[in-house]
Amino acid sequence: MENESEKDTDQNEEMSDTSESPEPLSLPDASAEKATQGSDTDLEVKDPGKAFAGVTGAELYLEACRLMEVVPVSHFTQNLAKPCINLSHHGLGPRGVKAIAIALVSNATVTRLELEDNCILAEGAICIAEMLRENCSLQELNISNNHLGTEGAEAIASLLLDNASYLYALQLSGNNFGEEAVSCLAEALMGNYQVKKLDLSHNEFSEKGGRLLGQMLASNTALEILDLSWNHLKRKGTAALGTGLRGNGALKILNLSWNSIGNEGAQALGEALKVNSTLVHLDISNNQINNEGAKKLCRGLEVNGKLEVLKNVLVNENFIKLLDFVCQTRPELDVIYGEVEGRISKIPKQHPNPMKLIQKYLNEHNLRLWDFFQKIDKDGNMKIPVTAFRRAMLQQSSIPLDRVQIRELVHKLDRNRTGIVDYSHLKEQKPAQKPVEGEMKEEEKEDM
Repeated sequence: MENESEKDTDQNEEMSDTSESPEPLSLPDASAEKATQGSDTDLEVKDPGKAFAGVTGAELYLEACRLMEVVPVSHFTQNLAKPCINLSHHGLGPRGVKAIAIALVSNATVTRLELEDNCILAEGAICIAEMLRENCSLQELNISNNHLGTEGAEAIASLLLDNASYLYALQLSGNNFGEEAVSCLAEALMGNYQVKKLDLSHNEFSEKGGRLLGQMLASNTALEILDLSWNHLKRKGTAALGTGLRGNGALKILNLSWNSIGNEGAQALGEALKVNSTLVHLDISNNQINNEGAKKLCRGLEVNGKLEVLKNVLVNENFIKLLDFVCQTRPELDVIYGEVEGRISKIPKQHPNPMKLIQKYLNEHNLRLWDFFQKIDKDGNMKIPVTAFRRAMLQQSSIPLDRVQIRELVHKLDRNRTGIVDYSHLKEQKPAQKPVEGEMKEEEKEDM
């Protein structure tokens, strides 16, 4: 009997325990339970809005950090109301960037996000891509040097293919992108009309990559700035890229430095420049181009009427002679180069200060600086485009200035690189008065 009594007591206690209703899980615990059932890369399992209902801003980020079991970054919470947040080199990792992504899904103030060098891997890239499909404010994103690999590239490519974000500037430099990555990115960019600035430098694109990117340029109608420096396009890759560049009507700035493009690549670019009407800045620094390649490139420059800046590092005397010849027909062209081969140990050629020469001319003819500028201002609006100013300065005969002096003059008159020489502030000056001389002297002091 005693044993039956104890058995009844145990059963009553067991029934009492099971009859009690369990306490509801807190918000993070419930989300964590869901997260363990699905993929780690799903942003709060399909619907972060429902998972964090009523939670916004810094509070939302802190809840996401609890869920991801990562330490919150105070700089992020302190700047959530500002347009730019820089979290580069913070060691976020995939889970840390996932918390960031959760907090930004419904954010309407951040327009620029810097996440360079955080080892976010493909997993982090997938989270970022999912966030961008919902976010309506982010326009500039830097996720360079994050080991994204092919899987990360595919996530970004899917976003671009669908035109599913508001991004216009995207930096993907140094992410170990190879041929598979460039294949999906190039395909996505063919029909993308959002991204205008793209940095794919310091990756591993080879000749096949050049062909795929060339096909992309032939179709893309939005991309204006493309950085492909420090890849492996080489001669054939650049030749294919040049073919695509011929029919492109959007790209304005192209960086192909450090790609071993050689003479064949230079020739392809020269041929492209003959028909391209939009490119204004081309960087081909450090590309093993000799006299032969320089000649072929210059033939394209003779015909091209749009390119304003050609950047190279080491050139030779023949290139300088060709450049001087080209500039007779294209005086607005600005070629940036470093050392001239064979001149390194020689005394560099001296170019008299152009401001001094102009001042001397004004004094001799009792003129104002205003008068000088107005004479070359065809529109008369006191604002001369830099390209028109270069051409006018080379074609005028009153003050003999060479290409180098005119380039120096432009840099002084357009210090902020606006592309405009504005001389409206000189209107009230009197002929040959001291303020003009003082202005010239002030310019000279800044040069010293």
